[in-house]
This record gives sequence, structure tokens and C-alpha cells, in this order.
Amino acid sequence: MEPVDVALCLCVDVSASVGYDEFGLMLGGYAAAFRDPAVVALCTAGRRGAVAVGAVFWSGVFPGPEVAVPWRRVNGEAAAEALAAALDDAPRLPAAGATALGEGMAHGLALLARCPADATRLLLDVSGDGRHNQGRPPGPIRDLGVAAGVTVNGLAVLNEEADLLDHYREEVIGGTGSFAVACDDYAAFAEAVRAKLMREIPAAPLAV
Repeated sequence: MEPVDVALCLCVDVSASVGYDEFGLMLGGYAAAFRDPAVVALCTAGRRGAVAVGAVFWSGVFPGPEVAVPWRRVNGEAAAEALAAALDDAPRLPAAGATALGEGMAHGLALLARCPADATRLLLDVSGDGRHNQGRPPGPIRDLGVAAGVTVNGLAVLNEEADLLDHYREEVIGGTGSFAVACDDYAAFAEAVRAKLMREIPAAPLAV
């Protein structure tokens, strides 16, 4: 794969707290974001004119996280549409279970390490609706990623736990320019993830 400005791993919660309708709203939100002309413009605005995007779905420790969308290079509208279609069509794997947030993050970092494109920046984009409750805790995994030069950002969906954003800020995010945002429920996910991508994709973080 040709070099990119950003390698972005979407690290997505598919645990038991995420209903099937909610799963559809979440993946539809990601797909809609990559169909948005403003997001596509940001993907192609850097010196290398492209970003690489892959997706990991995670739930409990057993079965472990799965690569849902292999790496794709987004360098224009057609490539962005192909990524959006892959997100729309991604199967719900692994099976719904506990919330092994640290395990999901570890798998996302491993996918970033295997990115086939040289990238100027590495981003792990974590989204979910619950605190870690199984497997390795997220904080030490986050620290390993930050030490390797990864920025970890988070999107907390508050429909299950009203104070989940605090958990994301304390245990999930880290690295240069890192941030966490929240939305009240999955109906608001599409706009929240679009705004998040608009903030994290640019070569220099936008002032907010």
C-alpha cells in the first residue's frame, strides 16, 4: 500500500450491551461519515493525499476481537465509498459477550502495527457504551500504545452508563492531541462520529 498521512483503526464495541439495532446505527454512522464530502476532503488534504482505515470489533475475551474491515487506502470519493460499503456490510463478529475493552484496544494496536502503509500518524479510535469488565484493563494497553507513538481517542455512548465519558478520559485516551467525546445514545452516534473524525484526521489537531 502506498504511504498515507494517517493510519486510523476503528475499535468498535459489539458486546452484549449493544443491541442489533444499535449495532446497525453505529456501523451506519461510521459508513455515513466516510460518505460525507467534508470527511473525504480531510482524508485527502494531507501531503500524501490519503489515509488508511481498518476496523476491529471487540466484545469479551472469548471469543477474542476480530478484524472486521481490513486496511483500505482512502484517497478519494470512490475509495471512501468502498470503505463505507465495507462498514455497512461488516458482519457482527465476535459474538456478543462481556466488555473486554483492554483486549479490544490491544487488538486494535496490533492491527495498527500491521498496517501495510507507511503512515505519518497512528490513531486508535475507540467507541463503546460500557466500562471494561473483563480481561486486561485498558489503561496499561493505552500506555503501551502511547509509548509506540499512537494517539488513542474515544467516543463514549452514554445510554447505559451516564458517567462513561469519565472512564474513557481516565483509562482509554492518550497521546498527542488525544480527546474523548460522548453522545447520549446510538441515534446520535452518526453526527458524533462525523464530528470526531473531522477533529482527529487533520494533520494538526483543530482548536475546539
